[in-house]
Amino acid sequence: MGCIKQIITSLTIGLLSISMFTACTSDKKKFENSISIAYGSDVKALDPVFAEDYYASQVSSQIFETLYEYHYLKRPLVVQPLLAESMPKISEDGLTYTIKLKKGIFFQDNEAFKEGKGRELTAEDFIYSWKRLLDPANKSQGTWVFDGKVKGVSDWREKMRKGLADYDTPIEGLQATDKNTIQIKLEKPYHQLIYVLAMTYTAPTAKEVVDKYGEEIINHPVGTGPFILKDWIKSNKIVLVKNPNFRDMTYPTEKDEEDPESMLKDAGKKIPFVDKLVFNIITEDQTRWLNFMKGNLDILSIPKDNFDSSIANDQIVTDLADKGLELHVNTEPDLTYIAMNMKDPILGKNKKLRQAITLAYNTDAALKKFYNDRGIVAQSIIPPTIDGYDPSFKNPYKDFDVEKAKKLMVEAGYPNGKGLPEFEFATTSSSTAVQMAEFFKDQMSQIGINIKIVPNSWPQFTQKIHDAKAQIWGIAWVSDYPDAENFLQLLYGENVSPGPNGSNFVNAEYDKLYKQALLLPSGEKRTKLYHKMRDIASEELPMIPMIHRQGYYLTHGWIENFKRHITISDNFKYIRVNMDKKKKLKPEL
Repeated sequence: MGCIKQIITSLTIGLLSISMFTACTSDKKKFENSISIAYGSDVKALDPVFAEDYYASQVSSQIFETLYEYHYLKRPLVVQPLLAESMPKISEDGLTYTIKLKKGIFFQDNEAFKEGKGRELTAEDFIYSWKRLLDPANKSQGTWVFDGKVKGVSDWREKMRKGLADYDTPIEGLQATDKNTIQIKLEKPYHQLIYVLAMTYTAPTAKEVVDKYGEEIINHPVGTGPFILKDWIKSNKIVLVKNPNFRDMTYPTEKDEEDPESMLKDAGKKIPFVDKLVFNIITEDQTRWLNFMKGNLDILSIPKDNFDSSIANDQIVTDLADKGLELHVNTEPDLTYIAMNMKDPILGKNKKLRQAITLAYNTDAALKKFYNDRGIVAQSIIPPTIDGYDPSFKNPYKDFDVEKAKKLMVEAGYPNGKGLPEFEFATTSSSTAVQMAEFFKDQMSQIGINIKIVPNSWPQFTQKIHDAKAQIWGIAWVSDYPDAENFLQLLYGENVSPGPNGSNFVNAEYDKLYKQALLLPSGEKRTKLYHKMRDIASEELPMIPMIHRQGYYLTHGWIENFKRHITISDNFKYIRVNMDKKKKLKPEL
């Protein structure tokens, strides 16, 4: 009888398998010490070199580790050692960083190693991995973290392109001075380097693993982290399990003053706490919601269509609270935006056309329609909580004004759109993304611009942007580190496709200011340069800043130690599943 009931339940929530075996064994899985979440898009690769989007970076960062990380509980964000023994020793001129590694850190066991036993991490592993990142043949989107900033990197990359160098060719600024010491020499001051060394891009991979798996390395991740890849069913789910040989690492003993005392109940205890992580690929909002309400997902961002029935006066409704659900609200240091390809012969050469498009888009309506007013209208590309954000800044083209947009269309040479071709709007194939594209299409029809919507899978979508083949598209950028430079570099001329500057915006004055700002530490002088760049971007509008989102997340009552910050991607090692609560609460769902 229990098996039949489970088959029916599986059918109603849209699970792929309805076999008798799956139905009968699911009760055993029901109370696993595991965390299950959902992604709206597939993961392309599990390799630090290709950790270019949020999904790939978050899954990869459970397997791979970096020299530094962010303290899980402290706000504002605080960098602390992870694989490094301590914070770097920096020369007086700020150009040489010397970093000691912790001893006794081992790669996960894998058949790529002798007798299948993971070997100890060394400084040479970082140098090799960083060369993989910088190798032009790998076409990584992360080369910007070192290229043009570290001595010898640009020269090595150019020689690699010409076949005049290989991985044995040294890079002056990236050296292993002994087994446990890394030395980084800079061309000029690079105040974001410590943040970069906490990014998944810079995590080490063993050469033996790359040699064994070759091009398939993207499907065979082997790092030093707390979790190991067990199963990966493409477009379905990724399953990670606890690394049985993970070193002794403990939960934080300090918290932010706003945190409840319960956040330190596990202080000093060995992590990770869970045995398994499951990342489900579920593209539709309502399927994710139904799975969450059945207890098949543990953590969920509230879908827009379920927000009003879940939240009242910024509090979780009584019915959900009675089920043990808990609400977590935080401001996300991110930016959603609509980008326009400046290589396009029409869009890229007509500023007034781009300004008209911006004025004709009702961002306030989009915020209400797609985000339930969870966030604020973005006036610039710099989000709140980030150094360089100015809450008083007002973008001259962000007030919805169709009549003004029509006048600009005349000045642009296309009155009521006459003479313009149909533009393609690239999007992913999820229903919400397509709805957003339809909204943009409707908005543009007000000023005579015709839009053709072109849905893509997530890998196809991002590849189209990297290849500079997209005309117009909507996307989001989440903070890699707490500095406005991380957002301003989206428009830096040397970062054009396939780099992060997908808009392919090149502006001599902007680039000059960007280079000047890189040389400065945080402070008033650098902030003034940031604001000048912001003003150029707000006038030229290669991208339309849309929304700075506010996150509303629900967790089941059995999830403990949950504290979200979108920049912290390795958070799952700190989260605990209270198995007693899970057994009590889950049957009631």
